Amino acid sequence: MKPTITIEYCPKCGWLLRAAYMAQELLTTFADELQGVLLQPSEVSGRYTICIGEQKIFDRKEVGGFLEIKEVKQLVRDVIAPGKSLGHADRKVHE
Repeated sequence: MKPTITIEYCPKCGWLLRAAYMAQELLTTFADELQGVLLQPSEVSGRYTICIGEQKIFDRKEVGGFLEIKEVKQLVRDVIAPGKSLGHADRKVHE
């Protein structure tokens, strides 16, 4: 069975649009690999986490902020489709 991603976001912080954007990007990129993406309003203020099944792959509080969408896609890819190329999103940012 294909995995489901859950994005738990704080509605009081106004992060629904961010969560919806990430869901759209993940569904587009991983159309063949995902069952779906669940947007879940959090009852905990300031929470923004991304889980694949029961496995947490991102927590805003642990990281200290938000990731770029390409970084989120890389985290997801590494769990559900390690061999999948993300094209331009796989390129490293020049320092």
